[in-house]
Amino acid sequence: MSTTILKTAGKTLLSIKAQTIAAIAAVVGAVALPQIFHVLGAASGLGTSLGEAFLPMHLPIILVGLLAGPYAGAAAGLLGPLASFALSGMPGAMMLPFMMIELCIYGLSAGLLRNVKLPTIVKVVIAQIAGRAVRAGAILLGVYAFGSQVKVSTIWTSIGAGLFGLALQWALIPLVVYRVENLKKNER
Repeated sequence: MSTTILKTAGKTLLSIKAQTIAAIAAVVGAVALPQIFHVLGAASGLGTSLGEAFLPMHLPIILVGLLAGPYAGAAAGLLGPLASFALSGMPGAMMLPFMMIELCIYGLSAGLLRNVKLPTIVKVVIAQIAGRAVRAGAILLGVYAFGSQVKVSTIWTSIGAGLFGLALQWALIPLVVYRVENLKKNER
């Protein structure tokens, strides 16, 4: 038996060390990928709109949830936006808590679906819906209960602006998960 994979009730469970490494890698990806898109946006004169369109921070978070489980996914989802904000000031301070909540739910829900017998693309869509729904609820709560200055219209505009990113996630994440699962099968 490998030191990184334990078998429980027919399902694989990664060790705490493997989950921690996966979460750290996802946080690094959640910081680095948006920066690449922001640099490309600045070079092309599009500014931050490339990041808003392609949602690069979401990719590693959903992926780590599907590959490493709910703990790694939720932790990376919380820490990714926070680390990005600390290093680059993005996402903006007003949107930071909402992004942390959204990405935490992405990672958590993807992780909870990890061993569920569904096509990976369905798992991705469920995680996307869960994350966006909880984010919308958090924005509504922030605005109406706490007087947050975030505009409620952000809920709808972010969905429209991120359609390319959603499609990118539908295309890339199932491919990566398939590849990793095949590598694991061949390793045994």
